[in-house]
Amino acid sequence: MNHDSDNMDLDAGPPLAPDHPMQTLFNVLAAIGTVWIFGIMLLVVADVVGRNFLDRPITGVAEFSARSVVAIVFLQLAAAIGSGKMTRSDFLLKILQRWSPRSVVALEVLFAFLAALVFLTLAYISWPEWLQSWNSDEYFGVQGVYMIPTWPFRGLLVIGSVMAALAYLLCLPALLKNQPTVRGASL
Repeated sequence: MNHDSDNMDLDAGPPLAPDHPMQTLFNVLAAIGTVWIFGIMLLVVADVVGRNFLDRPITGVAEFSARSVVAIVFLQLAAAIGSGKMTRSDFLLKILQRWSPRSVVALEVLFAFLAALVFLTLAYISWPEWLQSWNSDEYFGVQGVYMIPTWPFRGLLVIGSVMAALAYLLCLPALLKNQPTVRGASL
């Protein structure tokens, strides 16, 4: 950890206090995603056992699992962002930090702002599709065999996008003020 104000902990990512009320909400959404992963694992195992040992596969497991992946990712995005664990490549930031630590802070702020803008744009674009699926009772699957409504999956994409944008926006003040990161290092 480096406590020099001209150096920042590049491994920590955008800071958001772990006890921040929104971080608690972000963590709840991530926990729902984690439980969902566990449920899909059980469903896939049951399908494999049913298919191979009982000659009774569970219809629609592959389709439901495929749709679930996107929903789970968007449920867990905000928690990853707020805790500074969002996957990123920082090789350029490490090079820049040697020459101009302040430029690294500026890039972090710019990235957080642009990322929030991207996620808000995604939510804006996805909203009409969610409304259409809600109003038209749109389903995926095979009619008469298995049918799952699409609106929950599209709604989670909208909610996850808004939460991810909010997580990035909540990180901006700490980045601008050079507040301590989650891991305790100064920016």
